[in-house]
Amino acid sequence: MIKVLVIGEICTDRFVYGEIERLSPEAPVPVLKPIEIIENSGMAGNVVQNLLSIDNTIEIKHWHQSEMITKTRYVEKKSNHMFIRVDVGENECCSNIGTINEDEIRNADIVIVSDYNKGFLSLDDIHHIGELSNISILDSKKILSDNVVSKYKFLKLNKNEYISNSHLVNDNIIVTMGADGAMFKNKIYKSPSPAETIDVSGAGDTFVSAFIINYYKTNNIKNSIEYANTMASMVVNKRGVVTPL
Repeated sequence: MIKVLVIGEICTDRFVYGEIERLSPEAPVPVLKPIEIIENSGMAGNVVQNLLSIDNTIEIKHWHQSEMITKTRYVEKKSNHMFIRVDVGENECCSNIGTINEDEIRNADIVIVSDYNKGFLSLDDIHHIGELSNISILDSKKILSDNVVSKYKFLKLNKNEYISNSHLVNDNIIVTMGADGAMFKNKIYKSPSPAETIDVSGAGDTFVSAFIINYYKTNNIKNSIEYANTMASMVVNKRGVVTPL
């Protein structure tokens, strides 16, 4: 059984889908009539859900903050147009990870650090976790240093995060590029099944989960990137934060 340790903040992703038939008489804004509410585990919690979707035989432990964060999106259901997102709990978040259980990190086959930069993990924490890990992948919203990145087998960044970290010289960086696929060591791996993008929420979590599980099983980077591209293309073709399978 594959043992996976996920480390990073968790939230509740709430989607309030509704109908819009008129404008408010009080202000030039649409009136949303809620007809459906869907809730999912988000941020690093979505990584956990994706891992279980891809391989429900794995054993997962998740270290996360104790405080609750909720992200509520108000969406017109017919068009899937999001009018506003309301985040609650970030100002109170987050308690730091505290004392790190080094044995749990060493005993994990895979360590995934899904750092949403809400205060749960410091750069020193991330560096230390990487030093102790076997196969590891870092997905972070922070500005990183080569010293931190070098402790991980892989670093996953999206295009904007890659631009913000353009100073990095490590060659272990995978850059996700949406429908264009992903880039690794300046080579672009096209998505084998590019799909119409309906909702990009959580697609990065899907890529990380699919890539690292496939890499652990195959030790093949090309195959793992293409597999992750396929899984990510499946979720962006659906509404909300979902898993591919």
